[in-house]
Amino acid sequence: MAVVNIDALGLKCPLPILRIASKVPEMSTRDILEVAGDCPTFEKDVRKWCEREKKTLLAVNKQGSATVVQIQF
Repeated sequence: MAVVNIDALGLKCPLPILRIASKVPEMSTRDILEVAGDCPTFEKDVRKWCEREKKTLLAVNKQGSATVVQIQF
């Protein structure tokens, strides 16, 4: 199991989701993708993406103006 980080701070939607999608081929079962974003719709977009792609959203943490999510593959 690996943990991969993406810094999507300062990126406006849909760029954070596109960054997440670009990592999919590199991820293995049980790997965790940790993504930091500050776009106003970031959390909502990640939740929709996880539901559509059947990935598990493990955590959503607010850190100041940023939101950090953990997605398990």
